[in-house]
Amino acid sequence: MKLKIQAFAVLLGLWVLAVPLSAASKESLANIAESDKNFVLWREPTDIVSRDLFYGSGGKEHAPSGVFTFVKEDREASNPKFTIRDENGVEWKVKLGGEVHSETAATRLVWAVGYSTDEDYFVPILHVTNMPRLRRGQNLVASDGSIPNARLERKLKGEDKGGIWKWRRSGMRGSRELDGLRVMMALINNWDLKDVNNAVYSTDNGKVYLVSDLGASFGSPGFSFPVKKSRSNLESYSHSKFIGSVKADRVDFRTPARPALIRIFAVPDFIGRLRMRSIGRDVPRDHVKWIGQILGRLSPEQIRSAFRAAGYSSGEVEGFAKVVETRIAQLNEL
Repeated sequence: MKLKIQAFAVLLGLWVLAVPLSAASKESLANIAESDKNFVLWREPTDIVSRDLFYGSGGKEHAPSGVFTFVKEDREASNPKFTIRDENGVEWKVKLGGEVHSETAATRLVWAVGYSTDEDYFVPILHVTNMPRLRRGQNLVASDGSIPNARLERKLKGEDKGGIWKWRRSGMRGSRELDGLRVMMALINNWDLKDVNNAVYSTDNGKVYLVSDLGASFGSPGFSFPVKKSRSNLESYSHSKFIGSVKADRVDFRTPARPALIRIFAVPDFIGRLRMRSIGRDVPRDHVKWIGQILGRLSPEQIRSAFRAAGYSSGEVEGFAKVVETRIAQLNEL
């Protein structure tokens, strides 16, 4: 039975890779690229050696504090989420579950090298007034009403989400900046690279493109079973392969990888994840070396600060940091 499933997966994968984008899809991507020429994906991190990876893009001044009041629950997200408001009127989206540590650390490393990220903070114990019983995630709330291990994402004033961007959109495809982001996703093993996890924010300074969901990081290179191996799992991350193959002018990465075969029964999702593998493949070697050199400017202390900020234990901080440092060294040896 297992051999039959594997054979079916191989045939399905070959079919998926052989089917090109439809003419309608190509036209749609071209239209998006034509209408969205003024956007920011990456800014040169001229201050990289002094960037504070403990507090991340929001800095210490934006860190959550004070009294929080419940606003509403998000019942559509894949992880338990709800919105709260602090005493200054700032709204925060709270995420609970298995991605709170990994997403916090990932945002810091991605931001450190020049990419935009959400302003995420890990809070070990969160207290919220007027907290109702949650429809999803109530098991993650302590008996006294406190909420351990929460990730808070700050909603910025004047910032509105104006849609998503696509990895294969013609407006950015082939650019050094997009290729560098592809390498960053492989570096942190972020395998959940669905287009819906990318956001376009309209700000006072124009449109900003970013990966808005980095939670499926620091675990296996693809959706694994059991799910706990797929994210925030030091053993999975440290034993996973980083670089697949190196050619004269191209590099293939192992993330995103093929999902666990159990996902084959969710056919649309399985097919979509097979297609995602192209995001980590065929990256120009010069572009890989470019982002590797930027990463190489980070100090050991900065890298460890990213994981400390995410609430990992001292042993996990050291373990994750060593894998990241090894991978950075591999990029700079190409």
